[in-house]
Amino acid sequence: MAPGNRDGLIFTVTRNEHVLIRPSEPTPREYKRLSDIDDQEGLRFQLPLILFYPRGSIRDPALFFMEGLAKALVYYYPFAGRLRELPGRKLVVDCTGEGVIFIEADADVALEEFGDALHPPFPCFEELLFDVPGSSDILDTPLLLFQLTRLNCGGFILALRMNHAMCDGQGLAQFLYAVGEMAQGASVPSILPVWSRELLEARILPQVTYMHHEYDDLPDTQCNDP
Repeated sequence: MAPGNRDGLIFTVTRNEHVLIRPSEPTPREYKRLSDIDDQEGLRFQLPLILFYPRGSIRDPALFFMEGLAKALVYYYPFAGRLRELPGRKLVVDCTGEGVIFIEADADVALEEFGDALHPPFPCFEELLFDVPGSSDILDTPLLLFQLTRLNCGGFILALRMNHAMCDGQGLAQFLYAVGEMAQGASVPSILPVWSRELLEARILPQVTYMHHEYDDLPDTQCNDP
């Protein structure tokens, strides 16, 4: 339990112990290589995001989200794995199926008390997205961390943190859309994931094994006399 504040707003967040949400069905155990673009140092960081939802028809948004998350991870199973580093600092996803972190929480505050300017910087963000000890490294840790905080108005806040070497904003949005679809009863996401990141790996340059003299430069034989 911890107090939070925003521009004088004081509220208390009560968090449950974090849990690991695993795919709801068995998934392949394999290694998936990231592209050379993903390997770069500038992408090796954790990226936070916060989403606000007003009161809706969902009775328990935490249960709703967890069920959709477990089902979506069956198709997006690399998210349930862990990043490893091979020689040469090559990143791969070890698809272990260990799962992603989920935290269920409650706050004694209404969404309207935050005001209309729901944009960064958000001073109480650390209360709405708890940094589980040992979870913020790039390698060998969960690739996604979620905290869903119910508000006393019936709305909720979904805060998350993603390993940016694993995906970008577009990829995350596609995954969250799949979570919503699966939570609402879909049997398969409308957009299935495609990996194929090996296509963006540098390859050994072609080697010349035969000299094609037909492509040699020839001397200029054109007569320039008047």
